[in-house]
Amino acid sequence: MNEKVKIKQQSKGYLFWKRFFDITLSSLAMIGFSPVFLTIFIMNRFGDNKGPLFYKQERIGWHGKPFKIYKFRSMIVNADKILENDPEMYAKYVANNYKLEPEEDPRITSLGRWLRKTSIDEIPQFINILRGDMSIIGPRPIVKKELEEYGDRVDKFLSVKPGAMGLWQSSGRSNIPYPERCDVELEYVDKASLAFDTKIMFKNIISIFKRDGAY
Repeated sequence: MNEKVKIKQQSKGYLFWKRFFDITLSSLAMIGFSPVFLTIFIMNRFGDNKGPLFYKQERIGWHGKPFKIYKFRSMIVNADKILENDPEMYAKYVANNYKLEPEEDPRITSLGRWLRKTSIDEIPQFINILRGDMSIIGPRPIVKKELEEYGDRVDKFLSVKPGAMGLWQSSGRSNIPYPERCDVELEYVDKASLAFDTKIMFKNIISIFKRDGAY
């Protein structure tokens, strides 16, 4: 019989200041990145990039509540249906930790490859942060199928709000596959604090500029 997984309770003070910084920094980011939103909106009016500005996908959030995550669209329209209707591609997607290598993924647009490589596609997640679906720092939100990877530790994983930046990303991102990814994400749950969040944020900024594990 498995030992009951211990879940650390976060203090009200920590949660208050975390939300305060989420709202403040996200508001500033939305203002600062407004030219980026406009530029990508215009670029999405032409060629194979043509389509909606945002890509929205259901992810599992705090305490198991599903929500729609926002990203700048990097794929052709109806990309999810194309994946689901191709058993061979979907099997490769699951086997590769719910990702496909960019050179093997026919759904990614020419603009989308650049957006992913630079992590600019992640900027709209500040909308999710303002809405309260996510935090700036936390484990990356995952699709429902990925919950299986956490086994009897899934409640621990879902006990904190998911984040736009996390320990997994700052540690190598796509270079760290399952099941090691679970250990990294759950390490954050155990160590979460304002000081640790600040450290992770700066490590993520460095990783973005290095483009470490981004695709």
